[in-house]
Amino acid sequence: MTRKGNRAASMRALVLDGGLRLAADYPRPRPAPGEALVRVLLAGICGTDLELARGYLRFRGVPGHEFVGVVEEVNGPEAGLVGRRVVGEINLGCGKCGFCRRGLGNHCPDRRVLGILSKDGAFADYLALPVANLHPVPEGVADEEAVFTEPLAAAFEVPEQLHLRPSAEVLVMGDGRLGLLLAQVLRLGGAAVTLLGRHPEKLAIAGGRGIATLLSGELSAGAAFETVVEATGSAAGLRQALTLVRPRGTLVLKSTVAGPPVLDPTPLVLNEITLLGSRCGPFGPALRALAARQVAVRPLIAGTYPLARAVEAFAAAPGALKVLLDLRE
Repeated sequence: MTRKGNRAASMRALVLDGGLRLAADYPRPRPAPGEALVRVLLAGICGTDLELARGYLRFRGVPGHEFVGVVEEVNGPEAGLVGRRVVGEINLGCGKCGFCRRGLGNHCPDRRVLGILSKDGAFADYLALPVANLHPVPEGVADEEAVFTEPLAAAFEVPEQLHLRPSAEVLVMGDGRLGLLLAQVLRLGGAAVTLLGRHPEKLAIAGGRGIATLLSGELSAGAAFETVVEATGSAAGLRQALTLVRPRGTLVLKSTVAGPPVLDPTPLVLNEITLLGSRCGPFGPALRALAARQVAVRPLIAGTYPLARAVEAFAAAPGALKVLLDLRE
């Protein structure tokens, strides 16, 4: 086991156990064989975290899955990682099932998911992840940029799944953090992207990157697109998305919404619409895009709070772009 520094038995953590509370003496994780102990520098609050706080998946423990940190200890031979800044993939497959053997650990039926499913997450001083899940952060990519790697990777998953032709007409629904990242990523491939939202100040961020934008009230009657990517995070957005896809078009779903099902499958059948679910994505393209300054993420930061004010940060996050927790102090 490779160590760096002294390790106490407890740490600060934001805990979800029927409500959000800040614990000063939460047990510090002990890295299992093949895992690294990571000291968290910055962590981002996303829509999934807000849904968890509302009861999604009945999660109990430390939420948070968007982070950048420094490796402090490795339980294994990978000593070169100690002291390196890293980001991390969030799914931990069993490594034994058919899905894992086919390289589909993200769909392992027994997987754990950092800060989401049976695995304490990043809203704490430390987290533990398999070394195989970690990616070193390139020089020149600041902490405030690297913390966007996981949601940016989720945006890159769409072109991984769906091979869009050049100049394909794509509507991205939702001018939140994920919608803004999706619009930028899809435009990199040459698609004719329009971002639909309700907030002029958020749409202006995309407009400043040369992306066409539409306020919800500006949609013309009967408007339809060959590809619609739904990232509103709302049940109403899911329902509206079905009305904006052309017959034989494709609807990509990115939102996770707590509550009963909201999609009527009848239009999918009648209009022969292809439905595609999309979530986690590849970290390599995301890190390369950040290093090459191909995607702007700093304008998405709406506020930064110390961990001591994490409950306040959660209260500020709904409706904001990206709220960060700063654990560097």
